[in-house]
Amino acid sequence: MEDIKWFIKKFGIIFVILLVMIVSVGIFCEKNVRKSSAEETWEKPVQISDIEFWQEESDYERENEDNSPYWIIPQSKSLLSEEESKNIQNEALTAAELVKVVYKDIVIIDDVPAYASGIDGFTNEQGEQVIKILGKSGYVCVKENIEMQNYDKLQNFYKSYLIGQDTLITVFVVQADGLLGAQTFVYRNEKLQSYYVGIRWREGGEPEILGTSVSDLSEIKFTEKGYFIYTFENPVAHAGLREYWRVKLLPEKCRELTEKYIAGLSYVNYNMLVVNWDSSNVEDILMPCMFDDIYRIYTGKNLKTDNGEIPAEEYEKIMTTYFPVSTEQLRKYCKYNEKSNSYEYDMISASPYPPFGEVVDYTENSDGTITLIVDGVWADYNSDCAFTNRIVVQPFEDGTFRYLANSIEQRELELPVIARMNP
Repeated sequence: MEDIKWFIKKFGIIFVILLVMIVSVGIFCEKNVRKSSAEETWEKPVQISDIEFWQEESDYERENEDNSPYWIIPQSKSLLSEEESKNIQNEALTAAELVKVVYKDIVIIDDVPAYASGIDGFTNEQGEQVIKILGKSGYVCVKENIEMQNYDKLQNFYKSYLIGQDTLITVFVVQADGLLGAQTFVYRNEKLQSYYVGIRWREGGEPEILGTSVSDLSEIKFTEKGYFIYTFENPVAHAGLREYWRVKLLPEKCRELTEKYIAGLSYVNYNMLVVNWDSSNVEDILMPCMFDDIYRIYTGKNLKTDNGEIPAEEYEKIMTTYFPVSTEQLRKYCKYNEKSNSYEYDMISASPYPPFGEVVDYTENSDGTITLIVDGVWADYNSDCAFTNRIVVQPFEDGTFRYLANSIEQRELELPVIARMNP
């Protein structure tokens, strides 16, 4: 079980989706696939009929069966020839050689599964170095929160796809932990696929191929706002319906405003972002569960409670800072316990595939407030502008601030269902 958890953390959603698929069906499959020892229960187990297994092992897989996790991944029949696949693997190693200088002093974590080597403390700065080197060499490459380099090539690939022309492109993906992936998108004979080559590192920055995987895709989309969204043929429970990259980053100021005022707020767990409100009807958004996120924004830490109770002094200080509410309103709507002078902790249940907000524009008002124009991105439903919020905030000198009002307009998708108020 620890190996599986480590694998999920290290190799990202691409491998997670495939891994979950094989865990779900492993108990039914009798082909040369090892059964997982982890006992997991999924909401919607993948059906055997939904998965194609590649019957032929590559030379690489046969030679490295004990050291690679790819023997447990269900493979689609590749649209690429064996020569094309080998060329992509060689290209991945060539690119890795260019950036090995970034990895020359890395420390490899020893206590990890035998099929991989972990990097200790890979930094954002190192990731930026990798992206810069690959970008200058002409490769299409991306890392979270770093603008994709040479994305015009991806745009050209997408244009060819739209007119039905056979095409392919390789995008290098730098993971947060330093592992490097070469993900090739192939459109051929009206079929879409992803061919992934994983690169791991040895002491001294020596790269080697960890393994490869082939996955059928049902759709790709390049949005006007700069998202590249792709969809696996067989989505799996507990994984995203779609995967995406932010190809073109927003202006730096918009990203700063997003990080300070919007990141961490939910469109689906409470009503703050999905109803129109201001100080005259702020009671409409007061729900006990929202405190969890507001506390995190205030402290930068996750909320911990004693016996499921939050001291009234702490609760009221934070909420009256961040919203135009009174103590009386909080005690009426947020499960105040007079006997213990505390508020009941109301845990948020995770919601699958939630949208998230990003500031795309803003106005600094004469009274010192800021009006944020926020687009709700719902990539799992193929939209980078599902709805648009206008959120008014009032910054304070100590770094805190107050949400004063919200209005929301439906754009590409229907608004999330308004959460029910707690009795």
